[in-house]
Parts: sequence; structure tokens; C-alpha cells
Amino acid sequence: MATAQSQVYVFKGRNKDGKTIQGEMRGNNPALIKAQLRKQGILTRSVKKKPKPLFGGASKPIKPADIALFTRQMATMMKAGVPLVQSFEIVADGAEKPLLKEMINGLHEEVSAGNSFGSALRKHPKYFDDLFCSLVEAGEQAGALDTMLDRVALYKEKTEQLKAKIKKALTYPIAVICVAIVVTGILLVKVVPTFATTYEGFGAQLPAFTLFVMAISDFMVAWWYIILFALIIALFAFKEARQRSPAFADAVDKYMLKIPIIGDIVYNAVVARFARTLSTTFAAGVPLVEALESVAGASGNAVFRDAILKVRDDVTTGIQINIALKATNLFPTMLLQLTSIGEESGSLDDMMEKAAVHYEEAVDNAVDNLTTLLEPMIMSVLGVLVGGLLIAMYLPIFNLGQVI
Repeated sequence: MATAQSQVYVFKGRNKDGKTIQGEMRGNNPALIKAQLRKQGILTRSVKKKPKPLFGGASKPIKPADIALFTRQMATMMKAGVPLVQSFEIVADGAEKPLLKEMINGLHEEVSAGNSFGSALRKHPKYFDDLFCSLVEAGEQAGALDTMLDRVALYKEKTEQLKAKIKKALTYPIAVICVAIVVTGILLVKVVPTFATTYEGFGAQLPAFTLFVMAISDFMVAWWYIILFALIIALFAFKEARQRSPAFADAVDKYMLKIPIIGDIVYNAVVARFARTLSTTFAAGVPLVEALESVAGASGNAVFRDAILKVRDDVTTGIQINIALKATNLFPTMLLQLTSIGEESGSLDDMMEKAAVHYEEAVDNAVDNLTTLLEPMIMSVLGVLVGGLLIAMYLPIFNLGQVI
């Protein structure tokens, strides 16, 4: 029999001293709220459901980083010997986001009603994928939930760190391009027309470079809103196409691996994620074939996903995993060697852990090097754009000085 879903209620009342008291309390219905308050010596005047924020804008969405923090907090509580139900209460009290607090309270109710932690997590597929739920269920069945939560927390933390590094590598050049476009657009739309008005009564032939820049300025002034609208539509169409078309998304993933410098960072990040996920699942006692299926789904790149699924099929037929990985011609030599050593020594999870650490460090170093490399390039690009426009505008004045 399903239990009623608790909600947050806002109450007003008076305490034993006659002082007005108001606050919030979670419960299944107003009657239970009044009964709990009565036990505390509070005589209630009104109990109402807490209104939801207008348009839902006040509630911040739950992000993967929040799930990683939640997992770490639960692992810490369990390691300290705090019971699972009480751990939910403590973590929920410290949650800042209303949606996160509501989700944790929902998990708390499910577990309190006698359901397993894993089954409760599966009711929130938006935040907990099959891999996460399977690992927690494996920990519950083995009686080592605290150890498994610690391992899952580490996995989530490392995964989020990798994502942050990739975003940093991609955001920096994109930000530079955007700044260059904005600065150039302002100069062409606002500054160049001022010079053009001045040169209308110049009475002399303007340099070709100046005429070229002025022609671009005239085009921008006349069509800037169309260009801006087209860019917005293009970005929106790209985002929608990637979400709705698997073929387009796969093509983008394939192209990402071929971009100079950025492609190497993405490649190392995917290899690190592969090694980290395989290490975590294999150490949890998940069979290798099932682990590879989970790894494929968590790879984050279509090229590697298809390759890992091919490896899974080869392993199913009895081929060693290091040979199957080598046959894809996709994985680096160091990973293949560590996989071979892990298979021979029976410590595949440890070897994959070492591989994950190595490639995570490689991503970190590559991002730092990219940042260092881009700094002088940024100055050069902005200097050429801004300096070129200024030279084009002042070139007629320089030529006039030479004639005089």
C-alpha cells in the first residue's frame, strides 16, 4: 500500500507564553501537522500548503554536481555509522535547493516505508542512471552499502571534475571568439560610420582598405539584426538537432575528436571516463560483460560507445578484453598494457584505477597548456581586428599628411 506523499505546510500559532509562532513543517496532511505542533505546546491558528513559486522560477534545478555532493554526504554518514534513514534527514536539512531537499525527503519516505535504497533511486531516473542504481543495489545486497556509496561518490566526483575540465577547454576559445565578434561588431556599427560621415566631403580617393571596411560597415548597419537573429536560430537549431537526432549527435561526437588540441583533450577525457567506470563497476562485483555495457552508456562519446559495445560482444564470445580493445584501434597503448596486466594478475579494477588517474592528469595538464597557449593568441586576434579597423579608418588621414 503506497504511503501519502508528504508536503511542506506553513503554520501560524501561539506557544504556551502566548507568543506568535510561525514556520514550516513537512507532513502528510494538516491534521498531522497540528498534532505534532500540539505536542510541542503550540496552539495552531492556521495550517496551509506552502505555495509554489510563481512560474517555478525560484527553484534552482538539480545538477549532476549536486548529486555528487549528495552521494558523498551519504557515504560520509554511513561510514560514520549513522543509520540510513537518519542520514537522509541530516543531508536533507543541509540541502539548500528546494528541489534537492524535496527529492531527498522522497527517498527518505521510500526507505522508511520498507523499500530498498536502490529501488527508491530508480524512481528518479532523471538524476540517477542505471549504473548508479545498480552499484547501490550491489552494495545493499553485499551488506557493504557504506563502502559502495564511497566508491560511487568518488566516481561521480571524478566524472564531474572531468566534465568541468572539458567545459573549461571549450569555453575559453568560444569566449574569445564571442568577445572578438562583439568588439568588431561595435566598431563596425558605431565607430566606422562616424569616420565615413567625416570622409564624405574629403574630396579625394579613399584607400582600397578603407573602402573595404566601410562597405562591411554599411552591410552590418543595414543587416545586423538579421545576422544576430540568424546566429540565434543557428545555435538553437544545433542544440535541438543534437538532442533530437542521434545521427547528428554521433557526427558531432566524431568531429569533436578531430578538432586540433581540443580533440586530444576530449579523447583523453573519454578514455579516463572509460577506465574510471570500468574500475568502479568491476570492483563492485558486476560481471565484466554487464560492466562493459554500463561503461558504453557512460562513455559520453558515440565513437567510443560503439567501440565498447563491440568489445562487449567480443568478450561474450571468450576473447580477452585487452585483445578486444586492441582490435578497435581506438584505445591508447598504455591503457591496453594496463588492461593486459590487470587480466593476468586478476587486478583489473586496480589497473583501470591507475589508468583513470593517468588520463585525468593528462586532461588537466592539456587544459592548462591550452589556456597558456591561447593567451597570446587572444591578444593577437583582438589586436589584428581592432588595430586593422583603426588603421583602415586613419589611413586616409595618414595619406593626407603625406600629400601635404
